[in-house]
Amino acid sequence: MDYIVRATAANQQIRAFAATTRESVEMARSFHNTSPVATAALGRLLTAGAMMGAMMKGERDILTLQMKGNGPIGGITVTADSKANIKGYVQNPGVVLHANEKGKLDVGGAIGIGILNVIKDLGMKEPYIGQCELKTGEIGDDLTYYFAVSEQVPSSVGLGVLMEKNNTVKQAGGFIIQLMPFTSEDVVERLERKLAEVSSVTAMLDAGMTPEQILGELLGEFGVEIMDTVPTQYHCDCSRERIERALISIGKKDLQEMIDEGEAIEVNCQFCQKTYRVEVEELRALLKKADR
Repeated sequence: MDYIVRATAANQQIRAFAATTRESVEMARSFHNTSPVATAALGRLLTAGAMMGAMMKGERDILTLQMKGNGPIGGITVTADSKANIKGYVQNPGVVLHANEKGKLDVGGAIGIGILNVIKDLGMKEPYIGQCELKTGEIGDDLTYYFAVSEQVPSSVGLGVLMEKNNTVKQAGGFIIQLMPFTSEDVVERLERKLAEVSSVTAMLDAGMTPEQILGELLGEFGVEIMDTVPTQYHCDCSRERIERALISIGKKDLQEMIDEGEAIEVNCQFCQKTYRVEVEELRALLKKADR
């Protein structure tokens, strides 16, 4: 089962999250039939989305992460709610790239350089939108940069996805470690030293480490206190009602054109690939609703 651990360390000077997301990433892979490098890219962003969703307070808060780069994958979109339900898709799921110089899946090369958008719908009139450049396309590094620049929170983000030989997901997970404003210089220096010597997330996942063990490895010397555990899952909340609302929102002119063509239309959900068929009579009913 996929879950997130929330913890503090160094007398609450550090807050930390760690997650295991293998089942969610495998579900995303099977929905989208992603290539290994696309699975790794989407899986990393889904893992980050789950932990960042769990940071939100409001019952109905929604987080959207969008990466748009100049690499062959095009873009990635992930959404999460405050219960750590996640879903996402990549623009070009079939991307195939050679391994990078370290022999790893070249996620940075697949995404390229571009923009990261972080959109938080917190129930206000306007959503909060944070934006920063993609520095590497490696996702963990880019989110570390985002937290520092947009939210002014010094952070370290590590994300990893390991594939089996048959291209299913072997392991997926990650961590986010953040420093509170009152963190002492001593703790900052010790943490930087520790993070510099830690092996990659994928190595920890490959060794079968749980989120609790990952936090123990990273923060053990600071006295880790596990606060709670939150389940996370890939969950698409598409429905016929949502599809109908989306069709109404495109406007009367476009709806009328669909009706004039005299054929049923099919609407595909980008997150789970489910197809909804809408008959001409139903389109007419939606046009009447759009008139109101």
